[in-house]
Amino acid sequence: MRQVDDATAVARDRAAGWEVVELARAIRARDPAQPSRGEVLFSYPGLHAVLVHRLAHALWRRGWRGLGRFVSHLGRALTGIEIHPGARIGRRLFIDHGMGVVIGETATVGDDVTIYHGVTLGGLSTRAGKRHPDIDDGAVIGAGAQVLGPIRVGRGAKVGANAVVVADVEAETTVTGIPARPLGASGAGGSGGYGQPITPCDPLAEQIAALREEVAALRRDLGRT
Repeated sequence: MRQVDDATAVARDRAAGWEVVELARAIRARDPAQPSRGEVLFSYPGLHAVLVHRLAHALWRRGWRGLGRFVSHLGRALTGIEIHPGARIGRRLFIDHGMGVVIGETATVGDDVTIYHGVTLGGLSTRAGKRHPDIDDGAVIGAGAQVLGPIRVGRGAKVGANAVVVADVEAETTVTGIPARPLGASGAGGSGGYGQPITPCDPLAEQIAALREEVAALRRDLGRT
């Protein structure tokens, strides 16, 4: 029995060590500042927050919820990032800058997700049960964005800075605004940092412009009759 316990502990230590390496590699690959390994390991709160969450989540799942919350509290004090110990976090999560990020209890975050500072993955209901969003693989959540309720942000989707998202976002779609809306044609061509489109655009202004064009076309048709 002792040999089995020792083997399990060794495997767990190796997995934890590999995750540190994997996280550091992902951060260096996705951060345009191109930090050194030392900078990432010792000076990136996003990495520290994920590692602390792994411990808090393990305690939470084993029924030691008070201790899990305490570990989570220490992680928030250290990093400025609050991840509830009940949240499920995938691999290679990059929380850039990180200050003010809040991830709720029933939220799930997939692999290779990028989250900027000031983001909330929050709930709208006061009832127990599923009340926080699911973020699929490869999504980008821009600075200050609020993603609220039991909704889904699809694979590869991008949420612009300061957007308020209260409905599902389809895969490979960029949304901006309050409430968040998909970008029109002017938003095509990819996204820059913070989940913002490379070409600035305002979805509401685009809709108003389209309505004006329709009104002008109707006036022209009426003038011919």
